[in-house]
Amino acid sequence: MTCKKLLDEIKKLVDIIIISSNLEKKVKKRISKGLRPLDPKKGIVVISIGKAATSMARGALEVLGEKVVGGVVATPYTTTIKERLEPLEIIKGSHPIPDEHSVDAAQRVIEWSKEAKNAGGLLALISGGGSATVEMPLEPLTIDDIKELNKVLLVSGASIREINTVRKHISKIKGGRLVSLASPASILGLYASDVPGDKVEDIASGPTAPDPTTFLDALNVLKSYNIDDKVPKNVIKLLEMGLEGKIRETPKPENSIFKRVKNEVIAKNLDVLNSLEETLVKKGYNTIKLTSRIEGESREVAKVLSSLALESLENGIPYPPPFALILGGETSVTIRGKGIGGRNQELVLAWALRAHYWAGDIDNTVILAVDTDGIDGFTDAAGAYMFPSDIGMARTLGLNPEEYLNNNNSYNLLKKIKRLVVTGPTGSNLNSVIVMLVGKC
Repeated sequence: MTCKKLLDEIKKLVDIIIISSNLEKKVKKRISKGLRPLDPKKGIVVISIGKAATSMARGALEVLGEKVVGGVVATPYTTTIKERLEPLEIIKGSHPIPDEHSVDAAQRVIEWSKEAKNAGGLLALISGGGSATVEMPLEPLTIDDIKELNKVLLVSGASIREINTVRKHISKIKGGRLVSLASPASILGLYASDVPGDKVEDIASGPTAPDPTTFLDALNVLKSYNIDDKVPKNVIKLLEMGLEGKIRETPKPENSIFKRVKNEVIAKNLDVLNSLEETLVKKGYNTIKLTSRIEGESREVAKVLSSLALESLENGIPYPPPFALILGGETSVTIRGKGIGGRNQELVLAWALRAHYWAGDIDNTVILAVDTDGIDGFTDAAGAYMFPSDIGMARTLGLNPEEYLNNNNSYNLLKKIKRLVVTGPTGSNLNSVIVMLVGKC
């Protein structure tokens, strides 16, 4: 049996997550406060890149109107665009693996950034996903090299910060290099964070932000995950050339090109967690907002969370039911099998398995894990939710949950037991959100 009260709560929380992730409103609010160091009287070039590119651009256009002289919106193929965003061009690229269209998008971003020198400056709207949808590899790398590199990185278990450390050192526009191309134009970078810690240099690989990492750091990421022999040889060659000083480092914080640049994070995961906390407290839940920067293997994080749920049920620690735990960030998955899933779906399945192992078919606790962009892994789901009792239900259907987890095949099990959360692309990207409820049914 499923606790209907908790099930209804979960469905309402999904709506709150989507509403509180709205980036169009956040851009409008921020721009209305001022545009320094830009000069709107001379016209503004706008580039908007990433999964939230269209919604952020829409917000900017609504406030700025004819002050926008042109620019480009670079967004994933999955983005639904219902209206023209003139005078901005729209180019779709691949995500999470860049492709030739990502290179086309990067070329237009570069060209428009240079045009900003003749206008009142560049407004850069940056969101997660921009690392893939916009890419221009440094020579002698090709887009095929970049594709293979990303495929290896994304299944390595490396954190997004580590992945972006590598990406920044093989690109012409990442890691602050876009500023070099646009200099001496003034730049205002407004970022929507999808990374733990919310540092601008990590979001979409920080195209307008100084980069504190080095070629050595990038090489060490590949070596620490034992993938330096799996990525294209040209990648290693380029990074080694950087170490030898044959390729210029990414611009650092002390570089004078950043004197006319202002970067600001205008939306982050914590904004969503705050909205959830406010709602759950009003509903009478003993609520803990744990962190907005959770990291680690999904299945290991799941073990900790399942222990907290059972401790609440059995001993009233840290709070007795009704208890709510909310957190966000970005867990990771080391691919061992050949199945289909995502970090949130794997976490949910691992949590239910662990809770079921200790407490059996209980239905008075549930976990929800979703990505605010509406896309978890290489699937059409934003994430999923599960009760421990769902493990028993799956087994009665002849399914083996442990086998699905071991094969990284959480999506197919969750689809069969109807526990997927499918929202479609949301036009936002503020990382993943996890909510665990312990209630009375």
